[in-house]
Amino acid sequence: MSILKKLAGETVIYGFSNIASRLINFLLVPYYTRVLADTSDYGIVNVMYGYVGLLLVIFTYRLETGFFRFGAKDEDREKAFSTTMLSLLTSTPILVTLLILFSQPIAELIRYPDHTRYIIWFALIIGMDTLTRIPLAKIRLDSRPKRFLVIQMTNIFVNVGANLFFINGCPWLLEHGFDWVNHIYDPAKLVDYVFISNLLASGVMLLMLMPEIFSIKRLFDFTLYKKILWYVLPLIPVGIAAIINETLDRPMLEWLLPGTQEDNQSIVGIYAANYKLAALMTIITQGFNYAAEPFFFKNVNRSDMKSLYGTVGQAFAFIGSFAFLGIMLYLSLALEILGENYQQGGEDIIPFILLANLCLGLYYNFSIWYKLSDRTIMGLYIALVGAGITLTMNFILIPEHGYIAAAWTTLACYLVMAIMAYLLGRKYYPIDYPLGRILTYVLMALGAYFASLYINDVLGMEEKMVLIPNTFILIIFVIAMYFLEKDNLIRKILKNE
Repeated sequence: MSILKKLAGETVIYGFSNIASRLINFLLVPYYTRVLADTSDYGIVNVMYGYVGLLLVIFTYRLETGFFRFGAKDEDREKAFSTTMLSLLTSTPILVTLLILFSQPIAELIRYPDHTRYIIWFALIIGMDTLTRIPLAKIRLDSRPKRFLVIQMTNIFVNVGANLFFINGCPWLLEHGFDWVNHIYDPAKLVDYVFISNLLASGVMLLMLMPEIFSIKRLFDFTLYKKILWYVLPLIPVGIAAIINETLDRPMLEWLLPGTQEDNQSIVGIYAANYKLAALMTIITQGFNYAAEPFFFKNVNRSDMKSLYGTVGQAFAFIGSFAFLGIMLYLSLALEILGENYQQGGEDIIPFILLANLCLGLYYNFSIWYKLSDRTIMGLYIALVGAGITLTMNFILIPEHGYIAAAWTTLACYLVMAIMAYLLGRKYYPIDYPLGRILTYVLMALGAYFASLYINDVLGMEEKMVLIPNTFILIIFVIAMYFLEKDNLIRKILKNE
């Protein structure tokens, strides 16, 4: 099997399992937008998860990446695994305890003074998720994507099953005379059951990873630990900045929009639901990142390494451009999966979010050099610029332009970060990225999208009928991409080059 085929296969597995388990399962979005008819409830869910991302970076202090760096070689893996795992087993209970002890002042700080229980539940969720990070990383580094998939899919099924039980099953049981359900169910607290379902799913995943956790040799190498900390310390603010760029727009919308807190939560709910319709691009981007990070570290000593990494970046842009166009041409169908109260605004924000995720995937490609060359401080500089863009643009633009400003900001942030990563990489660790072809894919996808807008405007067709010319545009795009790359990228993959 060619090495690119292997990466592609693992990307498919990691992509589906990872994005489906990322705090909230995309498959639950149409469900939540129907059962949570009050858009402010879904806004609360997304605001809370926006804060959780920051805490996860603090709890894990990027030891996952340190494990990849110092456990890439088979002979070093067990020592790196034991050292990083013992560190988290020590720090996590302390941090969870602190969150629980200070749950009331934290709830007041984020303007949820009557929901202290949310803080306690998320302290437990974050603690359990933290303890699963290194075992899951080891599974990835051991190239066991099937076990990774089983664990992540179990997490999903438990989460989905618990949601269905509490939100739909309990009312049905009450209607049929099962009065004991009154002890665990309150129809006025549907948001609670979203979080409780996550708590149960995280607990089950931790139990499934106990074989890996108990396999540690209880060997703590202080010399190695100092090297790992020195390596990951600059990555902690990088991770915080990444979360700021990825999820802090929801809390910022709640704080900066001019309406009441409940009105703002409603807008956050609508924004978040439409944001998640870019899920296919997110699956590709996050799945690529999950598969590529261990792939890059394990192949760093190949003689053709830099050429190979350039081809990987080209392949991502090829698939990502197709995903962007496919989603945009059939957006009217995608919007129908949302509840009626959530279907506004998607046409405005989704193009920007899709392009932002495409830029983010390119950033993952272009930025691998600073991890491979141990220049993680450069990643800090790039991430801080991105976070600065996110905070500044959102702060200035949201009060006047509303949630569309958050979408503009996301694109601007990831575009600048991708450009910086590429230019700095050319200086410090040149990799042979075929930039001309990468830009060609993106421009072709944008050209096809704008052509569809123009044609549909000229024809003045009904909403459903525009899918006919859009399908022809997509077919033409696929044919053009095939002839463009049949003797280049496609041949490299199919001929095992």
